[in-house]
Amino acid sequence: MLDQLLDSPNFGVETLLVLPVLIALEAVLSADNAIALAALARGLHDSALQRRALNIGLVLAYILRIALILTATWVVRFWQFELAGALYLLWLVFQYFTSKPDEDDENPHHGPRFSSLWQAIPLIGITDLAFSLDSVTTAIAVSQETWLILIGATIGIITLRFMAGLFIRWLKEFQHLEDAGYITVALVGLRLLLRVINPALVPPEWLMVSAIAIIFLWGFSKRNEALEMVLPDVVNEVKDVNRLAEKEKAEL
Repeated sequence: MLDQLLDSPNFGVETLLVLPVLIALEAVLSADNAIALAALARGLHDSALQRRALNIGLVLAYILRIALILTATWVVRFWQFELAGALYLLWLVFQYFTSKPDEDDENPHHGPRFSSLWQAIPLIGITDLAFSLDSVTTAIAVSQETWLILIGATIGIITLRFMAGLFIRWLKEFQHLEDAGYITVALVGLRLLLRVINPALVPPEWLMVSAIAIIFLWGFSKRNEALEMVLPDVVNEVKDVNRLAEKEKAEL
């Protein structure tokens, strides 16, 4: 396959320049997607189940992405797909901001709760597909080469899994991060909705990326107060253990 790509008349310096752009777009556009998927995975109580949900859910998401890319020229003809994606993302945001976390839960969050792994997996796949309606159409605008977009999507899924794993941990550490993530989800949903209503109203990509970056800066601006109170105690305990160990060595 590599030989066919290298021998292709479309392969050249321009292709080598476009590929990093597609990879960068996938990475940037994966940030809000990753935090949404991480928040969904947190609906499972067990951390091992959360990781499995992300692993299996993103395999499903990858299959759906490939199907979307291969049928993209057909999908873009029907505004109903983008409308459905927009309404779904906005519904997720509405559900998040209108629901109340369980105060008795040691891992409180506003998102849906799942009693089994297989309840979370389809929702993860569908949520990624809704985001892909935005990122794939952006990728098509950059390049008409299907194989390039497929490579970008593959790297995007790998990046997404890595980032979602990090966000599961960070959501516990930073007080505003989950709110910030869902605000960016709302921006993507509104962007898709504007594309359906009037494409001329869709904000440029640089403005979207800048807005997401500013919102995430706010999301990372404050650590969880409970965590800040616990961490010094943990550090002090570790120091005490080290001191005792050194004292025992000196006595020996």
